[in-house]
Amino acid sequence: MAHQVDSETFTLPTGAQVFCCGSNANAIYAVRRGIIELQGEKGEKTCYRPGELFSYRDIVWREGVHRSDAVALTPVEVVRLDRLRFLNLLHNHPTLAILLIAQQHDRLREQRSSGTCCY
Repeated sequence: MAHQVDSETFTLPTGAQVFCCGSNANAIYAVRRGIIELQGEKGEKTCYRPGELFSYRDIVWREGVHRSDAVALTPVEVVRLDRLRFLNLLHNHPTLAILLIAQQHDRLREQRSSGTCCY
């Protein structure tokens, strides 16, 4: 995703907010360095590490808003790709969709085995 011509890469310090719950969801994000924590409306927490994508469900289901806050737990480097470019990327590279499904499967398996929502 970082190699997409129109992606934006930025860095943030620990504690900085990438986006907040209720804000317009018009991009997908990938962690290049550091850890991002998504904090849901009901207090659920999920951590994302380098190589992982986050916020894709917010843009794919077309609700138009983020369902959680995204906060940097460490200094982070994040790649941002707008919604239309991400959907075009999925269309042109369908194996990316399989990778996203695999990522979600691994998360669900880990949550089930550990009984936690944050790892």
